[in-house]
Amino acid sequence: MLLNRRLKYLQIAFNRSLPEVETMINLLPPSDRILIEAGTSFIKNYGVSGISQLVSIWEWRLGHKGYIVADLKCMDRGFTEVKAAADAGASAATCLGLAPIETINDFIKSCLEIGIDSMVDMMNVEFPFEVLQKLKKMPDIVVLHRGVDEQLNKEKMIPHHNINRIKGAYNVFISVAGGEGLKDVTRTFFNGGDIAVVWRPFYNEPNLTTQLAEQFLTRIKGHAKE
Repeated sequence: MLLNRRLKYLQIAFNRSLPEVETMINLLPPSDRILIEAGTSFIKNYGVSGISQLVSIWEWRLGHKGYIVADLKCMDRGFTEVKAAADAGASAATCLGLAPIETINDFIKSCLEIGIDSMVDMMNVEFPFEVLQKLKKMPDIVVLHRGVDEQLNKEKMIPHHNINRIKGAYNVFISVAGGEGLKDVTRTFFNGGDIAVVWRPFYNEPNLTTQLAEQFLTRIKGHAKE
């Protein structure tokens, strides 16, 4: 695993145009606590070359190679998609928990062999624990995810309740997506999560990228075990 298990992280998902994303990344504090996500729609627009460009932009900003997540949402051909993401310089890639178990197993195996972190996204999976029980090997990171459209349903909660059950049985990182505010991020870490994923505040107010990142980082550092 490429992340430090003692630390907490902020993952920022970028889905604007490449020039806009480049401007926003260059406004971020140069912190290793920030994971840059090439969002699904960003990858659909720019392909693996877009991932490579984010790798270069974040490396220039940090002064060394940073952590880039390729949000592939893989549903088939695990090895092929992992190799494409890794060749582009990604540090991690995502596979959906709704994918066939064979695909998830191949995805995790391929990530391990190629040397990037495997993320299994449990969006729309009612019982993530049941999916994990069927796997040959655990992913590096389990993503508990309330999707963007799901937020329209007021009864759909961010799945913080699954964190302790999964961590009690498996030695995995937990990432939580679907909460966009400071309170949501604080709850993620209070409940034992390791990575908080956000996108909307940055997407809506790109000119406030620096201030937003600093606010989120303050919450993250308060929960680190340093």
